[in-house]
Amino acid sequence: MRKEIHVVSNPDGGWDAKRPNADRASKHFETKKEAMDWGRNLAKKEGAELIPHGKDGKIQNPNSYGNDSCPPKDMKH
Repeated sequence: MRKEIHVVSNPDGGWDAKRPNADRASKHFETKKEAMDWGRNLAKKEGAELIPHGKDGKIQNPNSYGNDSCPPKDMKH
């Protein structure tokens, strides 16, 4: 099972960094940028995937910092 960190909007305001299926957030932030920065550092440290969500809950541009099971085919970038 791959490690994931989700950045999601909190219904009471602000943003949360959460593990999948967690009842509580790992950490709460006032801005999405703060949550993304913290989540990115943790994902790099743990070799996990960072999965940001928009306010509507839809996934936006996930990024893998570990062993990606589906690496990009374009190796130029």
